[in-house]
Amino acid sequence: MTDPTQDPRFLRDPYPAYAAMRATCPVQPVPAAGPGGRTNYVVTGYAEAREALHDPRLSKDTAVFFAGKGSRRRLHPAVAHTMLASDPPQHTRLRKLVTKAFTTGAVARLRPFIARVTEDLLDQWHVGEPFDFVAGLAVPLPVVVICELLGVPPADRPDVQRWSAELFAAGEPDVIDAASHAMAEYMTDLIAAKRGDTGGSLLDQLIAARDGEDRLSEPELVSLAVLLLVAGHETTTHALGNALLALLRHPAQLDRLRRDPNDIPDALDELLRFDSAVSTSTFRFTTEDVTLGGTEIPAGVPVLVALGAANRDPLRFPVPDELDLDRDAAAHLAFGHGIHRCVGAPLAKAEMEIVLRAVSARFPALHLAVPADELVWRRTRLVRGLSSLPVVAAET
Repeated sequence: MTDPTQDPRFLRDPYPAYAAMRATCPVQPVPAAGPGGRTNYVVTGYAEAREALHDPRLSKDTAVFFAGKGSRRRLHPAVAHTMLASDPPQHTRLRKLVTKAFTTGAVARLRPFIARVTEDLLDQWHVGEPFDFVAGLAVPLPVVVICELLGVPPADRPDVQRWSAELFAAGEPDVIDAASHAMAEYMTDLIAAKRGDTGGSLLDQLIAARDGEDRLSEPELVSLAVLLLVAGHETTTHALGNALLALLRHPAQLDRLRRDPNDIPDALDELLRFDSAVSTSTFRFTTEDVTLGGTEIPAGVPVLVALGAANRDPLRFPVPDELDLDRDAAAHLAFGHGIHRCVGAPLAKAEMEIVLRAVSARFPALHLAVPADELVWRRTRLVRGLSSLPVVAAET
């Protein structure tokens, strides 16, 4: 099968292509574009995706996979070899250091700050005037929140956001590589500036772990900081945009949440399932021959789990292309599954809930400012999100 992601229509709506792949076989080889490209195995079925995400024979240690392969990429090691690209026991040790920052209690303490920033951003939006929800809220809010959590100074936050966006610039390896070095060098300098301070940010806590008994190495410290900075806002930005777009395209569902905003927390799982902000999970490879979904996958080849496809599998979610806020979608894979499930999921859901509550309360009559088929989607395979989302709040 050829790679469907090379079709521009795939960016606008990948789900028909995913459905066709899944109907043929839920696990199948897809040759990479261009001569000499390696073959990847793509997982589109829900049951097979959960199995793949949980199977220890599918390693995430990319340093092992690429060793001796002579890659021409120049990604900074802090980006190329993050916690996401590691296996236990290293992954277990690193994840333990950051998990406490994203507990339910820790996120609850952040909610007043998130709400205040949300209201400040919405103050720039006026009834009757077009407003780009992505640029005006979905981008800056998660950036401000994760930067606040890590202790990144306000003056530096625009650079952080730009470098993060460039790390997902599909088809532009030089841009990605340059952004990886800029981000890593910035975090190295910030860590050096903070060392010796007694601040209470997550970055201060990680520095203390570096200098204390947990023996976090300097490269590990920089890598964790970069990962949290990027992963802490990029996917939340797209989750916010995708959720609001889904509701705007299903006005009855939006009206329901407007009438009873207490239904919003329960609706989040279905919104995340319906249009996942992470289209494809990060890189895995087989450490031995693996049979998955009836397909024999040889050792030493990449496996990509299409989370968006799995979330639309009719064998798990009946009538999957329908947005149904009454659906029990708690088992969705938008945050992954297994030991690599997104550690920041509680924070992302808190931001989504607060934003949807605020938008519904302040702008009860809301619609797209352009036809839906004119919306522009980010050109990237890993995440799925809008470049902009022009909306207008009308008089009621």
